[in-house]
Amino acid sequence: MWLFRSGRDGPPVVMYEYQQTRSQEHPVKFLKGFNGYLHVDGYAGYNQIPNVTTVSCWSHARRGFDEALKSLPKEKKHAPVAAREALNYCNQLFKIEQGLKDASPEERYEQRLKRSRPVLDAFSTWLGVHKDQVLPKSQLGKAIAYYLNRWSKLATFLEDGCLEIDNNRAERSIKPFVMGRKAWLFSNTPGGATASAIIYSIVETAKENDLNPLHYLTYLFEEMPNMDIGDPDVLSTLLPWSETIPDKVRAPKLNRKS
Repeated sequence: MWLFRSGRDGPPVVMYEYQQTRSQEHPVKFLKGFNGYLHVDGYAGYNQIPNVTTVSCWSHARRGFDEALKSLPKEKKHAPVAAREALNYCNQLFKIEQGLKDASPEERYEQRLKRSRPVLDAFSTWLGVHKDQVLPKSQLGKAIAYYLNRWSKLATFLEDGCLEIDNNRAERSIKPFVMGRKAWLFSNTPGGATASAIIYSIVETAKENDLNPLHYLTYLFEEMPNMDIGDPDVLSTLLPWSETIPDKVRAPKLNRKS
């Protein structure tokens, strides 16, 4: 199940697409014609998508140092070891991001250059020093190599205030599907999985736009038979972010994490 979703600018859109493989050809085909930044996890297939700049996820990268710390003997878990030093650099960046959560893109861009860039520079130096001091196949060695191999993509979030430091927005959107998949034994064919992807795209996008999914689906089933949905202008009035959606469909706004 492939997941594509919009970022913090513009109405939230959550799109699931079922494919039978994890081949890179699927995101390449789906994103044909798209130009811009693409937030991704560590999957290498995204590197083949033309005309995009990939933005790597610090949450994924950070896990390597967290695992290295957990693999240490009990007596060293709270010692000032290298893995903890690396995590401190990561945590500094996340703390800065938390403070910029409500900032404008322009302010976020300026503050990142002022506050996050020095942390990145110091961390880059730290990685360069320690890469030759640890075993390459150790947990710490693998974590360092992960960062060094993706450093330019990890630093891309500095380029634009609309970008994010992690891919957690997409991770949260795939979670509802992952949590329920054991109950979907009827989706044992490509057709069933495709149908699941379509309905989940509608439901999750409705939730992201503060609509009640049940009320929204009811509204669609009542309105669509009486409308020319072949007309893009007519169809646009039914989209979850349309201002013409009636209040009875809207849910109380929730405090969402950014």
